Order: sequence, then structure tokens, then C-alpha cells
Amino acid sequence: MKNYLIALLAIIGLGLASCGGGNNKEGASENNEAQAVEQKAEEVQQQAEQQAEATPAAEENKAEGEQAAASGKDGKTLFLESGCVACHKETEKSVGPSLKEIAAKYGDAAKMTAFLKGNAEAIVDPAQFSVMQPNLEITKKMNDADLKALVDYLMSIK
Repeated sequence: MKNYLIALLAIIGLGLASCGGGNNKEGASENNEAQAVEQKAEEVQQQAEQQAEATPAAEENKAEGEQAAASGKDGKTLFLESGCVACHKETEKSVGPSLKEIAAKYGDAAKMTAFLKGNAEAIVDPAQFSVMQPNLEITKKMNDADLKALVDYLMSIK
């Protein structure tokens, strides 16, 4: 977006500079304005380049902050509100396997996250996968911060 604005300012400056005019006073005034606009465009571009070089991780940090603030809910709340509780209980099997069994079989958060994003096969009870599919649509759409909170909660059940 900044590059677009810089380019636009530069084009306006060049346009003003080339417009010259019949009246010398008006032409000189327009040229001065064009030079000022062009100079300002160059300054803005230099500042943008310096900022990009100085803080390459700034955009990543901003995105992470936005994701973390997305819902502000903890993993257990997400588990309850996403409908997972309809089929899973903490320590006993119901429609689906218990959270304790799920955490034990997945073993680490990365494998469980991959499954909840739809990027891995079910490993606990593949026969029940078709029942789980509607809820996977919910977890696939979760932002990274919420999904991490949910997985951290699931993995904490021992």
C-alpha cells in the first residue's frame, strides 16, 4: 500500500513538473510545487525502505498479535463452544474417543494440529471420521492462535 502511495505521489509530482504554463509566475509556482511533491515522495519512499530493512519481523509480530487477539478464548472454552463436547469427554469414551486417549495417541501438538487443519488422517478412531467431519470444518477455519489454544488444552488431558 505504501509503495502504491509513493508511486502515486511521484506521478503527480512529475505531472505537475511537466505542466509548465504560459504565465512565468504560474509556471514557476507550479514547478516549485511539483518539486516539493516529488521530494516528499522520495522522502516517504526512503523512510519506507529504511523501516522495512530495520524491522523485517515487524509484520510477522503484528500478524501474530492480531491472531492472538482474535477471540481471546482459552482452549477449554473453544472445545465447549465448537461442539467437540458433544462427542468427546475428558476421560471416558462416548460417541468419540476420550480426550485422554486422543492426547496419548497423537503424542504431540503438531500431529493433532495437522489433523484439525484437515492435513492429516485420523489416527485414533478412523471408523468415526465421518462423524467428525462437520466439526473439522470448524477447526479448519480457526485462526492459528485459537487452534493452538484448543490443541494445548487437548494435549493437557492426561
